[in-house]
Amino acid sequence: MSRDPAEDLRRIAFCLERALEPSYRVKAFRTAAAVVDRVGRDELEQRAAAGTLDDLPGIGKVTAQVVLESLLGDEPVYLRRVEAMGLTPVAEAADGLRQILKGDCHVHSDWSDGGSPIEEMALAARDLGHEYIVLTDHSPRLTVARGLSPQRLREQLDVVAELNERLPPFRILTGIECDINLDGSLDQEPELLARLDLVVASVHSKLRMDRQEMTARMVAAISNPHTDVLGHCTGRLVSGKGRPESEFDAELVFAACARFDVAVEINSRPERLDPPKRLLRLAVEAGCRVAIDTDAHAPGQLSWQPLGCERAVRCGVPPERIVNAWSAGDLLSWTRRAAAG
Repeated sequence: MSRDPAEDLRRIAFCLERALEPSYRVKAFRTAAAVVDRVGRDELEQRAAAGTLDDLPGIGKVTAQVVLESLLGDEPVYLRRVEAMGLTPVAEAADGLRQILKGDCHVHSDWSDGGSPIEEMALAARDLGHEYIVLTDHSPRLTVARGLSPQRLREQLDVVAELNERLPPFRILTGIECDINLDGSLDQEPELLARLDLVVASVHSKLRMDRQEMTARMVAAISNPHTDVLGHCTGRLVSGKGRPESEFDAELVFAACARFDVAVEINSRPERLDPPKRLLRLAVEAGCRVAIDTDAHAPGQLSWQPLGCERAVRCGVPPERIVNAWSAGDLLSWTRRAAAG
């Protein structure tokens, strides 16, 4: 069936308006529709075949994909996604999303800067309906947070193994929140990282470094085969004295996440809410997987996950791309992808 690409672009703009999305996003689709109106269908089809649609002024990668799918007679994927926006109340949709989550991939205990024992965190997560948590205490470099030396991490692995004998069917997966060093390397022994079920890599130092250097630093960490999740990517704080976002080339960083199959964390802590929605949308458009985490340092903080779910709904995160909506077995199959490759 023939479709009108300009009409599909305008319909997307309408749905975005209905959902009270930012005006700059609406404008991008309306601008693209106007460009398509001025270009004949023959030229559009020629450009689609040559892969040069986004050479047209006012047409970007996302709008070019919409035009391409429309020319092929398919309802654009982006249009299908936004058609549902604004029809279901965000709170209801976020609650529905929370119900499909099976675990939390970023949790701290009193082994580093958390306030409660591992077992207490695990039991609280179980009471919330989780099937598992990933224990991700800090790595050695973060001394202010009592980061785990290699020896202490080995001891923690033994403790987790003992707890897992007593808690089935609930599981504690082994992990770490690993500092990204200035050169992009990870702050823990590679042999130990290979033993862990999941690695969250985060920047905790020199947050104001040069944009180009920060981009290179993050991409190096993302390309590390041990990295599974990119934690709180901008490092911002939105409450108290606050802290501005780190500067980096988000398109390059998220392209690297998509290329190396590293999930972008939606950090649900109220003082972080990281990444900002504009960047989360970029991550979605880049095709990234996502982990909706609490970064909990106490049992009560495990209940913050709905805050991240709300952001995921507002930014159109496809549920099938959320790694902690998977069972523990499926999650582990994914985190072992590098070894399998």
